[in-house]
Amino acid sequence: MNQNAALYFVDRHLAEGRGAKTAFREADGAQRSLTYAELADQSARFAGALTANGIHRDERVAMLVRDQLEFPVAFWGALKAGAVPVPLNTLLAAPVYEVILNDSRASMLIVSAQLWEVVKPAIKANTFLRKIVVIGAAPEGCTSHADFVKDAPAAETALADDDEMAFWLYSSGSTGAPKGVRHLHASLKATSDTFGQQIMGLREDDVVYSVAKMFFAYGLGNAMTFPMAVGATTIIQAGRPTPKSVFAIMKTERPTVFCGVPTLYAALVAEQEKKGTAPEHCIRLCASAGEALPREIGLRWEKLWGAEIVDGVGSTEMLHIFLSNRPGDIAYGTSGVAVPGYEVRLVDEQDNDVPQGEVGELLVRGPSSAEGYWKRRDKSQSTFQGYWTRTGDKYHCTPEGRFVYSGRTDDMFKVSGIWVSPFEVEQALGEHPAVLESAVVARADAQDLLKPAAFIVIKDGQSVDTEALKEHVKAKIGMWKYPRWITVVDELPKTATGKIQRFKLRETGGEA
Repeated sequence: MNQNAALYFVDRHLAEGRGAKTAFREADGAQRSLTYAELADQSARFAGALTANGIHRDERVAMLVRDQLEFPVAFWGALKAGAVPVPLNTLLAAPVYEVILNDSRASMLIVSAQLWEVVKPAIKANTFLRKIVVIGAAPEGCTSHADFVKDAPAAETALADDDEMAFWLYSSGSTGAPKGVRHLHASLKATSDTFGQQIMGLREDDVVYSVAKMFFAYGLGNAMTFPMAVGATTIIQAGRPTPKSVFAIMKTERPTVFCGVPTLYAALVAEQEKKGTAPEHCIRLCASAGEALPREIGLRWEKLWGAEIVDGVGSTEMLHIFLSNRPGDIAYGTSGVAVPGYEVRLVDEQDNDVPQGEVGELLVRGPSSAEGYWKRRDKSQSTFQGYWTRTGDKYHCTPEGRFVYSGRTDDMFKVSGIWVSPFEVEQALGEHPAVLESAVVARADAQDLLKPAAFIVIKDGQSVDTEALKEHVKAKIGMWKYPRWITVVDELPKTATGKIQRFKLRETGGEA
């Protein structure tokens, strides 16, 4: 039996009568659309073009593609050919692309024309790329996507097993150089069957809008596999999601499911509160991941939008969310409980289970874990330990059985001999009406003892007394946890996925 994931997510819909249903619609640019039948045909022809151009089974196809119709065509087309698509972060710099393209040994690169000048310097010395396809006008030495697929025969979908390599994703690199994470065909359906169906409950009549881009794990599920599993429609946005553009898409495209990240939820709430009116939308449910959603943001969003935010935690290594709140059972400020099909544990430095209420590292086991990292044997062995995957996240479990985020393993520090969670301090800061967002790191005082140092972004038109803000934190979470230093900044360093890069703040010694 052929278990190639493309058969389930793409071709199955033709046999089930959804060929004419819109699968993807662009919200910006030319505002093109693609039905399930058109996706099946175009992905098959992309597969045929790969074969015709000498791209063989198991070879990597690097995808530096914005959220546009060609993304699902290339991704599923590569799977149909038996090649390995490698979606890349579209917001990196040329030196990082050079590292990734050499590390992956991709034989082909498909790139959106808008990104060509950025990646061009990265391929000058590359000896692995045999074909470069540009979506749009093709520079000299490259082939346009239109010419690449022109007259290509529709290929038969390659035979594949559930546990066969399907695609790679490169980790966001929030704590170092990106690593190639290798995923299997079965993992795509595993995440849509669990979080997509049993938590979010996506339906065929849903219209899904994910501001999280398809190049990374959270967006790949939200915008592609979850809606495609049920034959729903996805709204895609190639450009940068700003409050203005997101509000416009909510109004014109009328999505019923919205998937965002905490940073954007905070910005949307602040903008809507400034307007002083109710938002125009028809959203029934939202999802959040990437970082823990501050309790105050979740409550304010639900008050304005009347729609719950299902906040959870996932990772590139597990492909999507494995620990989550669920509709009708939301406790903002927590990551909820294990998603059906997954198990989690909290362990100490010796891998012993910690007592209830104490902080430990989160371990997870489930059907979507990656096979390992590419060319990172030591890191693979330390992260993927039998059935369990180390997340690098610190949590504690409440008496009600809910998991509460405490920070990354390398973010935690002790004050007066007691562990302090940067996220707990950030959440207290975020409950002050003038604070838009914050980041907390450890900084040594005059006695070389670690204390919290906070970097904060203030809402437009607001001001703040830092001493009063310290008192606010003391009152919220305890006398010893308040930030001894508070620095106001215009913005916080983040990855393209919206995660705060606290290591960059730590590198400054906790000073702006």
